[in-house]
Amino acid sequence: MQDVRQTEDGQQWLAWDALLDLEVWIDTHNRELQLAVPKNAVGYGSAFRLTEGGDIFMHTTGEGDILLDLTPEAQWVAPVVSAATGVAPPRGQIWVLPAGAMLPLLMGLSSLIAASRLVLQHEYRIKKSW
Repeated sequence: MQDVRQTEDGQQWLAWDALLDLEVWIDTHNRELQLAVPKNAVGYGSAFRLTEGGDIFMHTTGEGDILLDLTPEAQWVAPVVSAATGVAPPRGQIWVLPAGAMLPLLMGLSSLIAASRLVLQHEYRIKKSW
């Protein structure tokens, strides 16, 4: 059974308890994102508002890696991200996760997410190598 939450601004989040349901959500969310993203856009992805405060911005790279930007208010969830993905916390604010980490990450965070939204532009503070 899914736990449906709604925020004050009307956003909803369904806390998933089955991987198949989460895979369907990811596919649907990805299709919506592809329709909304302007051509040649960079820094687009998803944002998750956490139940206990803070936001997580998520973007996938062309290689399939996952970038996470945890706002300072969301740092309380870092141990959950580490436990779900097996990746140690970064020294900075930006996490780089391997491509296969999305399902365990979202399953691990599911009960802690209050709402999600599409993000069409977000500056991931990663040093450029150019």
